[in-house]
Amino acid sequence: MAELAVSVRPLGVLAAEVRKGLLTQLAHPLGHVVGLVVGMGMYLGLQFVMGQGALRADLLPPTLVGICAYWFLQYSAMVMVADLVEEKRGGTFAQSQMSPAPAWLLMSGRLLTAAMFGLVIAIAAAAVPATIAGITVEWRSSVIVPAVLLVLDSLAFTFVLAAVALRTPMVGALQSLLTALILLLNGAFLPLALYPDWLAAVARLLPTTLGIEAVGQALFGGLSLAELWSTGALPWLAAHTAVLAVGGGLLFAHNHRRAVRDGRLGQY
Repeated sequence: MAELAVSVRPLGVLAAEVRKGLLTQLAHPLGHVVGLVVGMGMYLGLQFVMGQGALRADLLPPTLVGICAYWFLQYSAMVMVADLVEEKRGGTFAQSQMSPAPAWLLMSGRLLTAAMFGLVIAIAAAAVPATIAGITVEWRSSVIVPAVLLVLDSLAFTFVLAAVALRTPMVGALQSLLTALILLLNGAFLPLALYPDWLAAVARLLPTTLGIEAVGQALFGGLSLAELWSTGALPWLAAHTAVLAVGGGLLFAHNHRRAVRDGRLGQY
């Protein structure tokens, strides 16, 4: 009967996970507000420095796409990783695994929470600097596919981090290091076209970079989906997303199975 109940109520499980995740994040909103204000101030300050005392119209639009992607990655990773670590320490994660709902469904709810919360933060974090600088971007329908892939690529990366979090609480240090590296190289401060070729190649291996590049080509270059595909932007982005998603899924399944076997779901 339990299996039957789960099979006909997946939306209920997802809704419960999303509600729990959002309530956790919104319990202390001041911390998020302060972090966003400081982050937006740093972004505008660095753009002011690189523009030699002015906010350059040629640099701000493409870097806004990069900083938007970074904020989405940062806050979705917070939901996926920090909350998971705290739940493991408190024992609530182990309790949730006693539910008849499969682990993949519970983690799907966590991913959905990460996507919702991350998108709200990212849009706000990009809209405020855009308003201050008076930037307007012409909407193009060709941006939808690369933007969706950019979101999926970021979420796949956070799932890899969540898989690591099942094994060690030190994942926080790894997350901070990787997100800082992504922020420096993904085009949030300087467009990728201005990088040396070797550094641009390294940057494209990181999450979000290929997505930012594809979105920028669609928004500012006017490329259609067919042209994005012919340039290699979409195939490489799709491949990057698939590798992260499959790798994260396999790693999570392995670490979860090992934690269940060793009785360490509720501890490190």
